[in-house]
Amino acid sequence: MLLDADDRVFVAQRIDTQVEAWQMPQGGIDDGEDPLATAFRELEEEIGTAHAELIAESRDWLTYDLPPELVGKVWKGRYRGQKQKWFAMRFLGTDADINLDTAHPEFNAWRWERLERLPEIIVPFKRRLYEEIVAEFAPVLAARG
Repeated sequence: MLLDADDRVFVAQRIDTQVEAWQMPQGGIDDGEDPLATAFRELEEEIGTAHAELIAESRDWLTYDLPPELVGKVWKGRYRGQKQKWFAMRFLGTDADINLDTAHPEFNAWRWERLERLPEIIVPFKRRLYEEIVAEFAPVLAARG
């Protein structure tokens, strides 16, 4: 979860979907890779910058399952869902630092969004996961002022 100075969250639209849904950057952990290092790597790979600092880490690993109609059709058919570790990070750059035209583009548009709106704008099968992330990080952000 990448946050700007106003605590708005970076969200982007995937290039490989026809539904209008906005999501936060995420990605797989390489063998032996630290989850926080993965988060910074994925930011760099997906949005062209990892100029951020850690604010908070989710207490637990969070999960979601793909809906039955997508199992075997995405991620080369190898997975039925994901187990994720989430981090809240303060973006230290400017909007000009964000570049979706990366080596392997995943997104075609981006914007800053209010935290509480995240569950409304994600694909339905990730809604519960986003509700959990918002519930966990909202008090942390409120405490920081």
